[in-house]
Amino acid sequence: MKKYEAVIVLNPNLSSKVDNFKKDFEKLLKDNSFNIVKTEDIGRRQLAYSIANHNKGHYILFNLEGDPSKLLEIETKIKYNESIIRHLFLVVKEHNGEDSSLFVESKNKKPEASEVEKDKEDVKKDPEPVKEEDVEDKSEAKQEEGEDNE
Repeated sequence: MKKYEAVIVLNPNLSSKVDNFKKDFEKLLKDNSFNIVKTEDIGRRQLAYSIANHNKGHYILFNLEGDPSKLLEIETKIKYNESIIRHLFLVVKEHNGEDSSLFVESKNKKPEASEVEKDKEDVKKDPEPVKEEDVEDKSEAKQEEGEDNE
């Protein structure tokens, strides 16, 4: 049995149906005698270029073990699935037990995004007042620059 990593990019409009897709895909793999070692749901990410008029995609990564002759059947079946906008199967020597860099990055980005939103809310609630001294200093600096240029 060979070891594979599969990357599936789904239509971002179907993010709510990802669980159904994963169940169907896992059933397809098991029906073709593939063993799923690990699954990582990365989530929605920006694509490097537009694919089928989509700028984002929902990424799912699978670590698999199975028969190479069955892989062609799986690729043929998922090729015509409209919810998949890209797929890739890679042969690997060994599965890395660690989380993928995409998965780690997506975990780290989520808290940052919420922190940014909190910062925006704080600014809306308590905007910092502009001091008259700051405004006067800037106008004086512009006048001095104008005099230097003449």
